[in-house]
Amino acid sequence: MSELRRKTITGYCDPISARPGQALEFKVCCYEDRPYEAELVRVIGGDDTPGGIGVIEEMVVASFAGAYDGRHQDIHTGSYGIVDDPTVSAELHSFTLQAMIQPTLPGWHQQVVLGRWQADVGAGFALLLDEGGALGLAIGEDGGGRQAFLTTGVPMRRGQWAFAAVSYDGASGRVRLLQRPLPSGPGDGLVSPAIERAAVLAKNLSLGAVGSPFLFAAGDGGPKSAHVTSLFNGRIDRPRLADRALNDAEMAALSRPVVPGDLADCVRGCWDFAADIATDRISDLSPHGRHGRVFNLPTRGVAGHNWDGSEHNWRHAPDQYGAIHFHQDDLYDAGWQTDFSFTVPDDLASGVYAARLQHGGDVDRIPFFVLPPRRLVGGRARAEVALLVPTASYMAYANTRQRLQPNLIFGDGHPEWVNDGFLAQHPEVGGSLYDLHDDRSGIHYSSRLRPVMNMKPGDNRPWGLPADMNIVAWLTQMGQTFDVITDEELHREGAALLQPYRCILTGSHPEYHSTAMLDGIAAYLEQGGRLMYLGGNGFYWRIAFRDDKPGVIEVRRAEDGTRAWMSPVGEYYQSFNGEYGGLWRRNGRPPNQLVGIGFAAQGFEKSGHYDRQGGADDPRAAFALAGVAAGPIGDFGSIGGGAAGEEIDRWDTRDGTPIHALVLARAGNFGADMLRTKEDFLSTMPQFNDPNVRADMVFFECPQGGAVFSAGSIAWVGSLAHNGYANNVAQITANVLRRFLDPTPFPPPVSI
Repeated sequence: MSELRRKTITGYCDPISARPGQALEFKVCCYEDRPYEAELVRVIGGDDTPGGIGVIEEMVVASFAGAYDGRHQDIHTGSYGIVDDPTVSAELHSFTLQAMIQPTLPGWHQQVVLGRWQADVGAGFALLLDEGGALGLAIGEDGGGRQAFLTTGVPMRRGQWAFAAVSYDGASGRVRLLQRPLPSGPGDGLVSPAIERAAVLAKNLSLGAVGSPFLFAAGDGGPKSAHVTSLFNGRIDRPRLADRALNDAEMAALSRPVVPGDLADCVRGCWDFAADIATDRISDLSPHGRHGRVFNLPTRGVAGHNWDGSEHNWRHAPDQYGAIHFHQDDLYDAGWQTDFSFTVPDDLASGVYAARLQHGGDVDRIPFFVLPPRRLVGGRARAEVALLVPTASYMAYANTRQRLQPNLIFGDGHPEWVNDGFLAQHPEVGGSLYDLHDDRSGIHYSSRLRPVMNMKPGDNRPWGLPADMNIVAWLTQMGQTFDVITDEELHREGAALLQPYRCILTGSHPEYHSTAMLDGIAAYLEQGGRLMYLGGNGFYWRIAFRDDKPGVIEVRRAEDGTRAWMSPVGEYYQSFNGEYGGLWRRNGRPPNQLVGIGFAAQGFEKSGHYDRQGGADDPRAAFALAGVAAGPIGDFGSIGGGAAGEEIDRWDTRDGTPIHALVLARAGNFGADMLRTKEDFLSTMPQFNDPNVRADMVFFECPQGGAVFSAGSIAWVGSLAHNGYANNVAQITANVLRRFLDPTPFPPPVSI
């Protein structure tokens, strides 16, 4: 295998889509010290697979075009909580720190649970796990004076809840360190005994406030590092700080959800992680109101130490969801500085664009989407067609590393593409909703505020945006005027975004949808809209957006579905909005109801072709295959060699397909690796010639003269450009588009 080109430059922009008059900011990082050139291009093609159309782009005049000094910009991963109020630890001479904790990587490195600890000078105080995973105390005078460390010497068990506390009495110098595992079942206490260590340290240590804030799940790296250190992996519940050494009864009382009246005078902070779950806020229940916030999106809405299984919705029993799961590799915003910005001109046509960066022998493209000017409600758009770019699905797969780990589906894990090679060497850019954190828990949140390597046209396998550029190229060569709109706008604007268009085209894999997105498409169809679903495995997972935090989505992989990891039991409700997560099929809205077909199977060895079915001869749908010669449909293409492959959908009235939907063509000629989706099974099923492993091309009418055409395969778009677009896949797609643009209403089917 040939050596991959080394990437020396990359970047991202914020936001990822804009209308005329709105600005985008571009953030760039160079991995070799040399200048780079930036220019604006309109991207027409991005599939540079062997047999693909390649990267096709047109130069566009832009004010930012020119040379820039290259610079390296770091990414600091890891989530933590912070309380900036300096009175938290002001004039503190004695203290008790306590919390319920569930470590998920004990022994990985030193990890601060909570405290005010400035690691570079060893000042402050903190409850922590030492390098071996044992509970410990770090304490040191401000200004780098006397210091001490104490540990229980017994590593904590991974994934087990424990009460963790340390008390220090300044007058006597006495310290108590408590590590009390909480039994998870009968007999567990026999193998996880409580540990206590006591010692006498220096008296009257000076612990008055310095520049370091009070932190959860991290220590302060100090002014030289300008970021946190000693990041904790695991869950923290009910963290507390008191300004004297508490006894066991007082610690137990302080662990309750409210501050006991007799302890109110000594409590500096009584933080409730169960409050404000849908936000970044950390609430303090003490009379002082020393509230804080979290950074880098640790996972909220997760079961706490006292979850008993009686309630699964965190909104209904918040006291059982008082934990936050922190990870050393969490990432929301890379935080890079802006290198240049671009305000979309009024005369720039809607489309897919990129800032093209040339850095020595490397080229990077930072894609973005120009939307049309905002229209008045009820007004018609300049174009009759809109391509709905599935940016939520792009975010879900952002920087996925599934193909970089040896497995039965994707092979030996060797990077085959330049941007995959970069991902293999740069874990700091974060993972996708298909990857795991370092502690092996699933990644629930994914953001676009970082370099997204597999969303770049070129140097990528045809998946996501590179595959969807085949639709852009096909529309362009047809001379069809079209607008580009995105999922984020659909989530915010709903059906009003779609209403000006006679026909909406999806991308090849619109898998992830929020409730607002699904409602918007459904309302558009009910109002007479026409939808061309040009992909497979669409409308599958329910997601949530944070409306107060742009560019991030959440998924809960609940109960069922083809998935890379499973949400823990009791954590199926989304933290961003409290909705039940998982499959739309399990939420009562299967994709079949919306587009006539739903996810049937997946397999990646090769793609097959379609064969014409009886529905194609029905007068209601005869336009679709008009002029198409007999024989295989789509036995060619850049995605697996055929038009039916990767992930496929089927017609099935049991799952909600409208009874009047017509099957125009069907594909069933797949390899042994194409296996039915697991949510269809009632029990373990062996491999066999499964009639439900098929791709169905479907058409049906909607109310008010609208209609839906569904291709049923991710690979469909990879066949559009074959033979210079002179092929039956392009012909069928064009036939449907022309009819969908015809204002003549589709008559409702005759009732039987």
